[in-house]
Amino acid sequence: MSFPAEPQSISPWPAPRVTAPLDADIRIPGSKSLTNRYLVLAALADGPSRLRAPLHSRDTELMVRSLRALGATVTEVDGDGAFGPDLEVRPMEPGAAAEAEIDCGLAGTVMRFVPPLAALKKGSTAFDGDPHARIRPMSAAIDALRGLGVDVHDDGAGSLPFTVSGTGEVAGGRLEIDAGASSQFVSALLLAGARFRDGLHLVHSGVAVPSRDHIAMTVQALRGVGVVVDDSVPNEWKVSPGPIRAFDITIEPDLSNAGPFLAAALVAGGTVRMAGWPEHTSQVGDRWRQILPQLGGTAALSGGTLTVTGTGHITGAELADTSELAPTVAALCALADSPSRLTGIAHLRGHETDRLAALATEINRLGGDVQETDDGLSIRPAALHGGLFETYADHRMATAGALIGLAVPGVLVQDIDTTAKTLPEFPQLWQQLTATATEGTR
Repeated sequence: MSFPAEPQSISPWPAPRVTAPLDADIRIPGSKSLTNRYLVLAALADGPSRLRAPLHSRDTELMVRSLRALGATVTEVDGDGAFGPDLEVRPMEPGAAAEAEIDCGLAGTVMRFVPPLAALKKGSTAFDGDPHARIRPMSAAIDALRGLGVDVHDDGAGSLPFTVSGTGEVAGGRLEIDAGASSQFVSALLLAGARFRDGLHLVHSGVAVPSRDHIAMTVQALRGVGVVVDDSVPNEWKVSPGPIRAFDITIEPDLSNAGPFLAAALVAGGTVRMAGWPEHTSQVGDRWRQILPQLGGTAALSGGTLTVTGTGHITGAELADTSELAPTVAALCALADSPSRLTGIAHLRGHETDRLAALATEINRLGGDVQETDDGLSIRPAALHGGLFETYADHRMATAGALIGLAVPGVLVQDIDTTAKTLPEFPQLWQQLTATATEGTR
């Protein structure tokens, strides 16, 4: 499976509307966040590694191509996953010489996780990506590499495109950065820190780091492959130098991508069951178990299956720090019968698009009543109508439009194929979901 270019739909996608309760069993491919973290770790490991049931999407394909460009060998092999082959990875050789060009697409994990690896090679590595990627914040990553003594050429833009000139070694040691724009700046350095000569003592200065769950995920992954990480002091992380142990791991389903499917039970009423839900996980998507009940549904985990039920009536709520789940939450709140307020998500302005502006614009285009605040959204009940829902090349905008379309006739989602970024099977899985409302799908 290959996703080399920014996906483009030929025409808007008519979002299916349902008028009867759902009764669906859904499976979701592997986590993008975990797949790309373990791909990076495999490229730096002390031997061959295997990722079982990984995600196969545009973001992960871009990561695979990047690692191959830096000298790692990534091979598809038969596995038991329902959504594609396993991946075997033979690590790159730190210190080896190579010139490379990296296409980041619109993948934040590629544009932020891969430059520290390029610094461990000898030679120049050029980074660029989709047009929307050139406006994503990168100055913290570029400044961090420079703080570690790495030569980075960006013409002073603090964004893509830029070039990393590696010497084959990064000294490491103490480094202070402001990661207030994205937790990925922290994760990027932690993932490579064990391969720095003196390890890494990373200190965050500035406002609170957003999406701390993703940093916790990185730390857990590192410890699982034998890396010593001390995060006992708030806003500081110490990574000891040493080997990264080769591994064989099964990737969990993507719990963030599960959100729209689970949320559909609240919109249409009925029940949606998601198999393969982990009992314990570092994924931020596990918060659906707390979020959906606050909006009027129920959520119960038993025997590895999460069951969500709803009545078709959504209750507004005040929700903080919903992170990448916010577009789905905002879509639910736009359909609620009472006001909602989402806070602690100002950093979403620097995601694939300015998600706060995009959500307010597109929901209001359909008759909604959404206002941006300093750190989130204020959403009041309003009668929605059909119309075009723009996605701005953002996969989570596309799924938010599809969710609204379950209840509102005539919603047309522009560029549904942008879901290939993390879930290329979305249109087919959504059709399977809506087909379970057999008495009233139209």
